[in-house]
Amino acid sequence: MKTVADFNFKGLKALVRVDFNVPLDKQTLAVTDTTRIAGARATIAKILSDGGSVVLMSHLGRPKGAPEDKYSLRHIVSAASEVLGVPVGFVSDCVGEIAACAVADLPLGGVLLLENLRFHAQEEKGDADFAQTLANLGADVYVNDAFGTAHRAHASTAVIAQFFAPDRRMFGYLMQSELQNARRILYHAQSPFVAILGGAKVSDKIMLIESLLDKVNTLVIGGGMAYTFFQAQGGHVGKSLVEADKIDLARTLLQKARDKSVRLLLPADSVAADAFANDAHTEIHDNFSIPEHLMGLDIGEKARADFAQAIVEAKTIFGTDQWACSKCLIFRQAPAPLPKP
Repeated sequence: MKTVADFNFKGLKALVRVDFNVPLDKQTLAVTDTTRIAGARATIAKILSDGGSVVLMSHLGRPKGAPEDKYSLRHIVSAASEVLGVPVGFVSDCVGEIAACAVADLPLGGVLLLENLRFHAQEEKGDADFAQTLANLGADVYVNDAFGTAHRAHASTAVIAQFFAPDRRMFGYLMQSELQNARRILYHAQSPFVAILGGAKVSDKIMLIESLLDKVNTLVIGGGMAYTFFQAQGGHVGKSLVEADKIDLARTLLQKARDKSVRLLLPADSVAADAFANDAHTEIHDNFSIPEHLMGLDIGEKARADFAQAIVEAKTIFGTDQWACSKCLIFRQAPAPLPKP
């Protein structure tokens, strides 16, 4: 695995894919959690200390393939400059003449942030021409340090590397660290081994779920995808998020868990609401019987107790971003169970 530690960036411009998909205050659009920015600090510092310059590219939120001001990365420039400890420049597009000129003008030791990649629909489509356009902006080296989004086959993550020579493409420190942690936990885990998965879609996690069923003792599933599993078992989930075309897949995964003697722990109850809004009417319901006019939006009290007990008893925990503070996997391995709260 080639990493930035093995490379000297002196005199070179590095195009670095980071995950700056940070939460913003809905009113002021100020950054409310800089964890993901801090995660890229070591990689950026290495490039700058070698005598190189950094061109950062990231996505933010879920724009519909076109510019939306609330998703503009310009809102994070101030926070990024503070966290990284260097001035961060900004350019209002990630491709085109304006971006290419900004990269060309970037001095050694400078840091430039490109506008949101997802303002172009080609990014999420994994479009090779778009990836090549990014690669041709004028950078000499490509660095992928966006662990939290590396599983997606997007142009800036899965496609762009092919347009750089093998010795000019590599992982950043964050990517290196998380992959090393993953190997350590997945292949040298102490039992009981508990994995915790969240997210909206079963389809996004299918390969991970199948892999974990061969390794864990308990697989905790939360997030929107849990309701697909409940509907697959004949439950009534009201207006909750369900992937109708993945119900058979959910049944298959439930059976695989039984066959492998893995406890697949779903939330017993939910905080259900009549709208996705702060002022919505909420009720607690068993996840097999959510009323037709309500949708499950959070785990309920019984689910919290069940999940907490599984975690307390675990000696190894593997979790995804929806259960962590940042868009990274979290890992913990302890010689003994955590103390009860």
